[in-house]
Amino acid sequence: MQGVLHKTLIIRFSSVGDVVLSSTLVRALHRRFPDCRIDFLVKAEYADLVRFNPHIAHVIQFPGGGTLGDLVRLRRTVRSSGYDLIIDIHDSIRSRFLSAGAGPVARVNKRKIARTLLVNLKVNMYDRFGGAPDVAARYIEPLLPWGIEDDGGVPEIHFPAAARESAEGILNAERLGSGAMCVGVCPCARHWNKMWPAERFAESAGHIAEQHGLTVLLFGTAEERAMCSAIEAAITGAHPHTSVLNLAGRLTLLETASAMDRCAVVLANDTGLMHIAEARGVPVVAVFGPTVRQFGFFPRGTRSAVVEHPGLSCRPCTHIGLSRCPRGHFRCMKEIAPAAVTAAAERLLPS
Repeated sequence: MQGVLHKTLIIRFSSVGDVVLSSTLVRALHRRFPDCRIDFLVKAEYADLVRFNPHIAHVIQFPGGGTLGDLVRLRRTVRSSGYDLIIDIHDSIRSRFLSAGAGPVARVNKRKIARTLLVNLKVNMYDRFGGAPDVAARYIEPLLPWGIEDDGGVPEIHFPAAARESAEGILNAERLGSGAMCVGVCPCARHWNKMWPAERFAESAGHIAEQHGLTVLLFGTAEERAMCSAIEAAITGAHPHTSVLNLAGRLTLLETASAMDRCAVVLANDTGLMHIAEARGVPVVAVFGPTVRQFGFFPRGTRSAVVEHPGLSCRPCTHIGLSRCPRGHFRCMKEIAPAAVTAAAERLLPS
């Protein structure tokens, strides 16, 4: 058993889902060493995801478009800070550069060889490389020598009252009453082949909303507003009495987390917003196409469901996503029917 930790640094530059999932590590570390100072190094655009975590003492931001000079300056800061342990849960060239020579380092095991074999040869060798726990558990694995263990709980996301007030102000301006419940939809993803077709989201969300008297909330970035607008038009065309609010580009990440508290269920792709929904304790139905459970990003909570096409020999074709279907048929998504997603959501909806 390793000794007591007094001051640690966690390194995870990006992205939304990975940073949210790191909250389980922060929680486990604090529970084992409640007096340990925990700092977190992250890209500036994701800093708000960890800034308000009560267990994190200081957030070190890597600037957007950061240069080698920025890395060198950060490395000096890290090396002079006297950390008992650096926890590298990114394991990139940059994170290795930052942690080199700064003291003991605990580094995540990404199972890169097993992942490569599964994507390229469709051979599952994860049992030979440490198994296939979810990513939140993988972040905690290198800390087992310090007696730090995974509690099995869902990730967390914290935000200040100001984020809730601003989100509620937007919803109230749209005449969404404080007691109104919703079905949330996160139809986009960074990579095209991780997105279930927009018309399928519209069909499933529209049916759920009409059957249960819910408002549909569409979440996304400003760049995703056009797709969300198409879904809005499809839902209102098929269900003219159903209210739909297109919130794409109108909310920050923390305001999105707050607005998700209004949702009875969230429908999502394999994306960061799915993990934000789970972190808020909202039931999630996640549609997984080209990616699989072994990569570790399935939601871990019991109030979640994954809908996938498990019988396809071409899955997985990627671990992060592609701009097209390599086979040209996109069966992994096209053959997932709206009825399957609707049925999964119905099982999660409170009676």
